[in-house]
Amino acid sequence: MTSNSVVPVSRYLFNSLFISAASVIGVTAVSALCAYPLSKHPFPGRKFIFATIILMLMFTPEVIQIPRYLVVSNLGIMNTYWGHLLPVLALPVAVFLLKQFVDQIPDSLLEASRIDGANEFIVFARIVIPMCMPAIATVAILAFQNSWGNVETSMLFMQDDEMKNFPFFLSTLTNNLANNVARQGAAAVAALIMLVPNLFFFIILQSKVISTMAHSGIK
Repeated sequence: MTSNSVVPVSRYLFNSLFISAASVIGVTAVSALCAYPLSKHPFPGRKFIFATIILMLMFTPEVIQIPRYLVVSNLGIMNTYWGHLLPVLALPVAVFLLKQFVDQIPDSLLEASRIDGANEFIVFARIVIPMCMPAIATVAILAFQNSWGNVETSMLFMQDDEMKNFPFFLSTLTNNLANNVARQGAAAVAALIMLVPNLFFFIILQSKVISTMAHSGIK
């Protein structure tokens, strides 16, 4: 996109909505598929992998910006939606939370399902996932908040303005202005737009979050 092109606000908003929705689905699926074998399928190196995931919780996003940029660049996904999505798919706190919930599912229940003829996919989709819905709802909220307010991918991986998201647009409303009072009305409206989806998403799933925080587990 040329520097003289004008990108409508609706384009930034669409990018954010699409990326956030895809992130919620992707992070939830990846985290659940990672947590289940770590919890219920003993294999060599399982404890080391889980310890590595816990260790990743210590690192701030700034620490891994350069490696993340190199990975995205070498994969050739700059200026694509994959450049927004791939860097946020791995969410260590989501894997940790889901694993702790899956640990509460009795092994005898899963074994009984396998004896009845259920394959591994059926066990995962029809037993593990429904029993972990409170944790999954919490992971969905975390994934949405992480993606919806993310400016990093737009600043580092997107050169074309039409591929950038709404938080990036919000950050440009009052930047580099001689008068900081100018365009404050537009900035306030944009900030409200940023707040409403987070609030709405949390209100819908708040009961599940409370269940997760209380560690209600399996009854």
